[in-house]
Amino acid sequence: MKKITTAIIVAIVSSSCQANVFRKAEQAKTSSIAEEKSQPNIVYGDLILKEQSDYVMIPVRIKDNNQNRRSYLDSSGYSDKEIQFFNIIFFHKRNGETNLLLKKKAIITAFDFLEKKEAGKPSTRFWLYKIIENDTNKDNKLNTQDAIIGYISDSSGKNLQQITPNNTQLINWTIIQSVGAILLKVIEDSDNDKKFTERDKINFLKVNINKPAIGTEIITDQIDQEIKSYILK
Repeated sequence: MKKITTAIIVAIVSSSCQANVFRKAEQAKTSSIAEEKSQPNIVYGDLILKEQSDYVMIPVRIKDNNQNRRSYLDSSGYSDKEIQFFNIIFFHKRNGETNLLLKKKAIITAFDFLEKKEAGKPSTRFWLYKIIENDTNKDNKLNTQDAIIGYISDSSGKNLQQITPNNTQLINWTIIQSVGAILLKVIEDSDNDKKFTERDKINFLKVNINKPAIGTEIITDQIDQEIKSYILK
């Protein structure tokens, strides 16, 4: 009788242990599937080709499988018509060399292929970008409410150089061939409220294409004050 009782107890314990192991396995499997579903998918966009360039560009997008998950790279501030690239691959047409534009988390909202022409010299070709890289308004996501910084790179996507100051938003630009410069229109967070509104200061910057760096302000504080003294008397 004792042997039968012992056998029953062992069977019950064994069955319980097996059920427990099975439950844990199923829970782990379910957790793994849920985690996999919540991970964003990398999506490669259509090829971008400029005949003047030796490189083909492949934009990198992200498709989030979990629409309720608030990602650090949140795209809720964009419409479907706006660019939302998280990186760009540059592929050399002839030798097959590839390289990435960005080495960090960021969102590319616009880019333009520009060319500096000079008589008797080869043209200088480069890309200009609008990039969101910092959560400047501290809402735990990157979107068009944050600073939008201007960058340029060479036609291969290398030598990326910042050309507008931090805590500004690049609005638009134009190239002046006669002086080899880019003029940039920006809005500054002049009241330091972490927002970009109509109350903030508009300025223009000049960037030397041959020696790219953060542009020189065209409307200095002195000019700004002088204008106000005439208008606000």
